[in-house]
Amino acid sequence: MHYALKIQNLDIQQSYFVGKATLGRMSYTVNIQGEGRLGKAILFPFEAPQHPVLVRLSGPNMFVEEFLTYGGRSEWIEIDSNSITSYVADHQDEFDYLEIYPDSGE
Repeated sequence: MHYALKIQNLDIQQSYFVGKATLGRMSYTVNIQGEGRLGKAILFPFEAPQHPVLVRLSGPNMFVEEFLTYGGRSEWIEIDSNSITSYVADHQDEFDYLEIYPDSGE
């Protein structure tokens, strides 16, 4: 099981990104920022086991992915990762999809 959300936009704020992604008729706010108190983590509004979650942002000619700790449920999709944030900074307008694999475990 995985979720493939269509990225509508990702806009840079001071040191993070905020945008929208859709899954079917549902629209979700996406926040991508550096690692915080949970370290490399993801929070999202879907059910997930308590093990690492594979997160991938992709576009026609590139992608970035990383295993992140599941930090719990949130109304937003919150990605806390230094490497993903850095990659998004260099490729901000090139992403089409945000994919979340909650049952991928390492």
